[in-house]
Amino acid sequence: MPTKKRIIANIDQCETRIGIMDDERLVEIYVEREERNIGSIYKGKVANVLPGMAAAFVDIGLERNAFLYVGDVIPGTLIDEEEIISPEASISEALKVGQEVKVQITKSPIGTKGARVTTRISLPGRYLVLMPSSDMVGVSRRLSDEGERERLRHIAEKIRPKDMGIIVRTAAEGRSEKDIARDLNFLTSLWKRIGESARKATAPALIHKEYGLVFRMVRDVFAADISEFIIDSLPEYEKVLDLVGLLSPRYKNRVKLYDGKIPIFSHYGLEEQIDEALKRKVWLKSGGYLIIEEAEALTIIDVNTGRYVGTRDLAHTILTNNLEAVKEIARQLRLRDIGGIIVIDLIDMDNESHRDKVIRVFEKALSEDKTKSSISSISKLGLIEMTRKRVSKSLPALLCVPCPLCHGHGHIISAETMSVRIEREMRKASIEYESGRLVVRAHPQVAVNLIGADGERIDGIEKYIGKEVYVRGDQRLHPEVFKMEPESHVREGLFPLAVGDSLAVIIDSVNPFCVDDGLAWFRGMMIEVDKAGKRVGEDVRIYIRQLERSFARADITK
Repeated sequence: MPTKKRIIANIDQCETRIGIMDDERLVEIYVEREERNIGSIYKGKVANVLPGMAAAFVDIGLERNAFLYVGDVIPGTLIDEEEIISPEASISEALKVGQEVKVQITKSPIGTKGARVTTRISLPGRYLVLMPSSDMVGVSRRLSDEGERERLRHIAEKIRPKDMGIIVRTAAEGRSEKDIARDLNFLTSLWKRIGESARKATAPALIHKEYGLVFRMVRDVFAADISEFIIDSLPEYEKVLDLVGLLSPRYKNRVKLYDGKIPIFSHYGLEEQIDEALKRKVWLKSGGYLIIEEAEALTIIDVNTGRYVGTRDLAHTILTNNLEAVKEIARQLRLRDIGGIIVIDLIDMDNESHRDKVIRVFEKALSEDKTKSSISSISKLGLIEMTRKRVSKSLPALLCVPCPLCHGHGHIISAETMSVRIEREMRKASIEYESGRLVVRAHPQVAVNLIGADGERIDGIEKYIGKEVYVRGDQRLHPEVFKMEPESHVREGLFPLAVGDSLAVIIDSVNPFCVDDGLAWFRGMMIEVDKAGKRVGEDVRIYIRQLERSFARADITK
């Protein structure tokens, strides 16, 4: 029985999240807080050349220089079009310090590593990928029908621009030559604009920014196998309708606006599944479980029988548990976006046919994953060694920060993520509570994020939920814990300060939204102290000049 696939899009003030559901299970989650740079194209300048690494570092204007391997430098992509290099050239022959070059980001900066870039630029469309520096024609391997592959290859060879290459994407299946040609015209026009931007720009400079998450979902994921694209923002819903109308008009009736009172991810049960994806232990339906441990360069997955005791003999019990485990592991790799080297410790199987069956089932489960992976056979120690392409941070690395309570050995939800969760809970509370006012108490770091720069974020939340909100910081609360209640339930005074008050405080930290200013706290009230950013840890006397519901502003008195 075919599964029902849906795209669920949650658009918040500070974050866009898109989940892909297979039946009722979340299989992929995408989170975008800042505009991503994978796929963006830059006019860069070679900063240094390292023959011993067969690579160069290129200044593209980001915090760290980008890494360019010699194998990713090809003829025809240098800014100076007269300079031609051979594929066999060393990095010293290919690039010189100070040379300008067009590059595209293939991997985002992760940790201390800068972005990975290539001069093998590719521009993805709905049905095609245009490769301006190649002359090849290819068809997606996911298209298994040989007759359809030949038809699409014939169309691609017919419409391919001179000296450019084309890869036909899976979404082109069944599409007419006219549809595919329209997509190609869009991509060639885009490449022309990029070339014009490169000629005008001074390196380092961004000359093409990759499109946002919602656009990429429409372009790359929204296809015939998606039954619904549900989105909770009217402006983004209208944009999606326009995009689908241009790219795939026959799917417009599958785009739906969610206007329910319960937040969309809660309505479809995704919040709980995201929380589960951040845990190291994953329970299997049979009673077995996985332990997933991520390190910087390696992920280890341990398979255990747990409470599962089987119904026949030991060999069958182990086989059944391992088969269920590899299916769930394939899902977890997609869901958590785990990349790099992965070692899976299965329960030992003596039967060779059982080992072969487990590998076949695992390969089939991985075939649903768009990210490229490679797996080995099961070793004598019962291990599967595999790699999965890493292009960005994993889900835990994206949503969590090293825990200050365990000195970095574990993780807690970040203050930014926690503030977004509180915002969603306030939306739910605005329905449950009749009171027109809410009081929220949270760890100071979370409270700062919830209030936002100059109180703009909390103002936006108040307008959305139609209630006044009083945010107070409480150092005694764990960073993952908050308290929320109607203002009528609060016995103590909400305002321990008044305009004109003079008091002594300790500057607790730098204001993250304005480093020249400092932050202090008084009985839960956040105080922005002007010009105190360099006085962290000092005792100062301040004068309260402005008082808002969730914070105050003050000057240091002489």
